[in-house]
Amino acid sequence: MLKLGDTYTSKFTITQEQVNAFARLSGDDNPIHIDQEFAANTPFKQTIVHGIFSASVFSKVLGTEFPGHGSIYLGQKLEFKRPVFPGKEYEARFEITETREGKHTAVVSTQVFELERGKIVIDGWAEMMNKEQLP
Repeated sequence: MLKLGDTYTSKFTITQEQVNAFARLSGDDNPIHIDQEFAANTPFKQTIVHGIFSASVFSKVLGTEFPGHGSIYLGQKLEFKRPVFPGKEYEARFEITETREGKHTAVVSTQVFELERGKIVIDGWAEMMNKEQLP
């Protein structure tokens, strides 16, 4: 059941190997993601994870963990605040901020924080439906 104020967290790390695989699968082979030498000469000084790949943690959690396996992920608004770096530890945080009884849906705050510095790297919200609330 989707209840206002419910929260959930999930820690994760994305490896450079996963970034390389995503580049191959998506076709986004921007050197900022896969070429260490190129990335060293950018303001980031190292490769960065594709924004949409770093946000894929939302799909994983909302479809399988919170509020439960089989939930339906309806949409997402994202803002990429800072880069996500391979090998660093991050935490995705979720909170149900609104429930819509007539539509059987909820709005969920979706954020990712870099744990080392405590800085937000992705901010947004998702709309979802719990499998128990399917019409």
